[in-house]
Amino acid sequence: MSEFAFELELCAHLESRREGIVARQLGGSVADPGGRILDVLCVEPGPEFDDRVAITSESIPDAAIESAVGTGRARYWKDAFDCHPERARSALERALEISFFERDHAASTTSGRDYVRQVARYPDWYRRIVGIENKPDLGRPGDLEAQLWTDVSLALVDEVVLATESYVTRAHLHRIPEEVGVWRVHRDGSDAGRSLEIEVIREPTPLSVDEPGIEPLESHPGRTEIEVVSPAAKARTRRRIAERAYGKGWRTYRFPACMACEPTDPDAVGATLPYCEWAGRVVDPGSECGPSCPGYDSAATSDVDLEAERDQRTPWRADPEGKRRRQSGLDQFE
Repeated sequence: MSEFAFELELCAHLESRREGIVARQLGGSVADPGGRILDVLCVEPGPEFDDRVAITSESIPDAAIESAVGTGRARYWKDAFDCHPERARSALERALEISFFERDHAASTTSGRDYVRQVARYPDWYRRIVGIENKPDLGRPGDLEAQLWTDVSLALVDEVVLATESYVTRAHLHRIPEEVGVWRVHRDGSDAGRSLEIEVIREPTPLSVDEPGIEPLESHPGRTEIEVVSPAAKARTRRRIAERAYGKGWRTYRFPACMACEPTDPDAVGATLPYCEWAGRVVDPGSECGPSCPGYDSAATSDVDLEAERDQRTPWRADPEGKRRRQSGLDQFE
């Protein structure tokens, strides 16, 4: 089974059994952005999760959240940001686009400047973040040990889990940090309608997200460059991760224009996945499908609506209440 298919099926399983947000392929480093990509993230809801759902379906820019723009009196946008002007302008425009900010048209017209306010206070919407590293075949571990040691020493997420289909031996457990939990994933059946069961081999140990972390950077013979990451920097990155997870989710794949691709039954596996009848498995359309595939049979583009599926099956909303309120009231400012 490919890691891509394993990842999608695991996301579908977790989404159907956990509260909150499931996402995949998100940056999990601080000092070296992009230096570590987490396969799957589970963001558990906080006390104000419903308030976050009501604001926007999109990720809110971190610069907009950190700005001094509030929900009360509108402020001139340049006075509200403490970052590079280009980053500030980009965050402003995106926050307006997704309805996290709104313009005060009266003040803006009078002064000739953009005056803005938040449509709602940024809520305390998430709690624990669990990172899951997928490695279906432990016989081909790649950089698994180094990746897990990075996750534990940095402690950016609250818990780290290794998910695999392989039989887990004591030798496997000894090679990875003891803080890492281990799941063995079992599949019931071999076709597109199979279900998953998770056997917990070892529970994860909570990590110290509120303390400084150590992020390995570059390795050289006999030494490794590191950076000490402050709790404040980790907190900001955690918020960015949570926001990115909320807006992105895990249904980021597409369906190929091919007769051989038969979307799975979402009621059977928890989500509509790109199952290829010719290959006999879930495929990655971005890298495996197209005219160069021997099983390719041109067809009309699939009409599968993954955003609608996410809206139906999760607490995330594609068109939340707050967004509709903002849109319906635009005419009063014309």
